[in-house]
Amino acid sequence: MTSAPEPLPAAPAEPLPASEEVFPSSSDSWSSLTNYTTAQTTVVPAPAAGGPYGEFSTKNVATGGAASSGEPRRFHYALQLTVRGVWDDNIFISHTDRKSDYYFAIEPDITLGVGDIEGRNRSYLRLDYMPSAILFVNHSDQDAFNQLIHLEGGYSTGRLRLSLFEDIALLESANLNSIIDTTGLWANLDASASTRVNIFNTRMRAQYDLTGKLYLQGEFDSYVYFYPGNISDYTVSGGLYLYYNWLPKVSVGVGGTFGYDWVDEPTPNQTFEQVNARLNYQATAKLGLYASAGAEFRQFDGNRSTYTTPVFEVGVTHHPFDGTTINLAAGRRIYNSGFLGAQDFADTYFVGRFQQRLFRRLYFGLGAGYENSNYFAAAENISASRDDNYWFIEPSLDVLITRWLNAGIYYLHRDDSSNIDSFSFDDNQVGVRATVRF
Repeated sequence: MTSAPEPLPAAPAEPLPASEEVFPSSSDSWSSLTNYTTAQTTVVPAPAAGGPYGEFSTKNVATGGAASSGEPRRFHYALQLTVRGVWDDNIFISHTDRKSDYYFAIEPDITLGVGDIEGRNRSYLRLDYMPSAILFVNHSDQDAFNQLIHLEGGYSTGRLRLSLFEDIALLESANLNSIIDTTGLWANLDASASTRVNIFNTRMRAQYDLTGKLYLQGEFDSYVYFYPGNISDYTVSGGLYLYYNWLPKVSVGVGGTFGYDWVDEPTPNQTFEQVNARLNYQATAKLGLYASAGAEFRQFDGNRSTYTTPVFEVGVTHHPFDGTTINLAAGRRIYNSGFLGAQDFADTYFVGRFQQRLFRRLYFGLGAGYENSNYFAAAENISASRDDNYWFIEPSLDVLITRWLNAGIYYLHRDDSSNIDSFSFDDNQVGVRATVRF
């Protein structure tokens, strides 16, 4: 955490908080036990570089070095309220039915925790809950109520370290919002419309030190994408990886993952295997890298042949100067379509976030990302030709008014170019926001 700047001569005696207090980057450690999408509950906006499916996928890599927690407090709590007013020129993200409107977003956020919830080097338990009410001025039938829940815990006993992460998103909009992204950077391209989706993701990790240089990591993952009235899916997977501490700040690993994917008809159930190599590099407290790359082999119930594709995750975080944060992330993974029967899609994304503190009270942010969704048949005699190229850019400016109040403005442009015209759209949003911390 950076040190707090000196107060301005005309400012109240109360000092301003450091930039990491008000606009924190991810505090996760570089161990692959880490949830790389941990909730950052005081972020406006979050400088984390999260992928299009928010916290609910291993490809969302928001990297960072662990904070030194010292003697952790026994109990933690935090409460804040963010209110946004937004003008949106394409509320349906539609190619043909373009409608504009103003809406207000009311987003309280509560964090409860016990133990070492900041450094995560000791035992801890943490809960984040963020409901979000979206109220339109002229299209009240589009009002929505989203709920985002994040639960995580860790336990360490010498050589053995255990961790559990549970994320739930109950969404009623056209966006794939997460706790680190509430403005809608990533649209739900598969639906390309406002829709209901409930996402449940469970991740469990167990790490055991074999020697001073070698350790084993066991992994269990379960995720559900529930689309009422459409195609839902449920996936479980398990993995085992062997890591070697090659250098004091570098660890490398290799292993594999096996999983099974239950999908609603007409999409067939699927089995998959992955072989991956991994790298963790924490050069300094200001620079770190995480990477995983390999291949996936996917089989389908029925006569469809095996689908083979590369899969990867990359995350970089850099704090070159006081008040400067740069996060980059990229990844590729396979998803089932919730709206096109017997079709899956390979999703590849690149995203970056930059934030700079200016003039002590002013923060400039810039986010940009690209996503390609390439559809393929999950059964024989299915034509799957859809291919979407999506990108966004979001500059923002926020001012720290007091320790407990900040306000800002942002502009968001989103554009999807699909080879099927009905899925293409572009969208512009201008928003103002204010956050009160209690």
